[in-house]
Amino acid sequence: MPNKIDKPFLWDSYSDQPYQIKDRDFKKAARKKEAKSLLFTFLSSLFIFPLALIFLPLFKKKEIDTEQFFGMSVNLDKEPELTPELVKELGLNHLLVRFPLNDIANIQMYLDFIKRLDCTSVLLNVMQDPHHISDQTLLKEQFDLVFKNFSPYVSLFQIGTTINRSKWGFFSVHQYLKFYQSAYKVKMASYPELKLLGPSVIDFEYHYLIHALFNTFSLRYDGVSALLYVDRRGAPENTQMGMDLISKIHLLYGLATISPKSSNDIIITETNWPLSATAPYAPTSEHECIDEELYASYMVRYYLLALCSTMVKSVYWHQLIAPGYGLIDNRDGKIIKRPAYRAFATMLKELQGAKILSFVQHKEFYEIIAQQNDETINVLWCNDKTFELTFNNEVSILSRDGEMTHNNCVLLSGSPVYIRGINA
Repeated sequence: MPNKIDKPFLWDSYSDQPYQIKDRDFKKAARKKEAKSLLFTFLSSLFIFPLALIFLPLFKKKEIDTEQFFGMSVNLDKEPELTPELVKELGLNHLLVRFPLNDIANIQMYLDFIKRLDCTSVLLNVMQDPHHISDQTLLKEQFDLVFKNFSPYVSLFQIGTTINRSKWGFFSVHQYLKFYQSAYKVKMASYPELKLLGPSVIDFEYHYLIHALFNTFSLRYDGVSALLYVDRRGAPENTQMGMDLISKIHLLYGLATISPKSSNDIIITETNWPLSATAPYAPTSEHECIDEELYASYMVRYYLLALCSTMVKSVYWHQLIAPGYGLIDNRDGKIIKRPAYRAFATMLKELQGAKILSFVQHKEFYEIIAQQNDETINVLWCNDKTFELTFNNEVSILSRDGEMTHNNCVLLSGSPVYIRGINA
């Protein structure tokens, strides 16, 4: 085990920390060593992709429990004393906490942090140590320690993350499968009640996902975790290779459904958009960044689209506090709640616990009809354009950020609104 260190550090997938693997010669040699696995990744996708597309229309949609759907990622290294208060203020019930194996010496600090969080559930993201990713003896010891310590407070564990980015340690899916299998063996031997998620592929790179879901390893995923970013395409309704967010989710669900290695519970454990004028904290160049208003709208619309796909169990936004991509900016010792903070609170109040009745993609706008406490809520928005909608009666219009007005018409835009009182 590593020696005790003074304070914890978290493995932020957007940072360029010295513990990332950056040696080019090492990477080149590692990829060459994993050539067979990389070839299998390519060949398996050629066969499985068409199969999933063929059977996709036959898969039954699920009724989503909106009490479990809305989640948020919180970090021990970002205002840990303030976080419980913010979680309560937002009304969050489901949280994701990162735990890097290269900080296992400080496990008690993470335990204490989780104990202070007043929420219904915590998903623990057990992040790989890139320098000890294949040490099976050490991994067995570490996973046993993690499960033993966290299981009184956590029942759901994401094993590994961002497996298709070599700088985080994995140079092939085969390497990840051995890593996951080590956790799975410890679970089955001593902690069968726990649930493990994988394989945590980032972005729309489903050839890696296919290899992880179709293999000869003795393992099973209790749910499929995905870091399903769409930020480089702009709005969440935009397409990539002809597929928008809902289409990508449906394909993900189809692959999980036909896989012999997993359930088809889909959990999106990471997504966001980078914020403009936040360098060096933004994960991309300024060209890909968006302003705070657009960020808030895209965030809500991502949740709405994922919810109406009817094939996602939970979405965890990444994350509550982060200068370059969070709901709160904590630079210079200040706590600044961005518009997305109010937007998230409004979305939770209106839709957490609601029953989704229908989703309609009109020519000019999108519409969700939901029921909350015997009231009907219509959620309306456009894909970054405007459209004026007139009603037969005066309605109550709640803005994205929770401001109420009353009128018989509304100018729809990219900022979603929640409307009550529409007469049929």
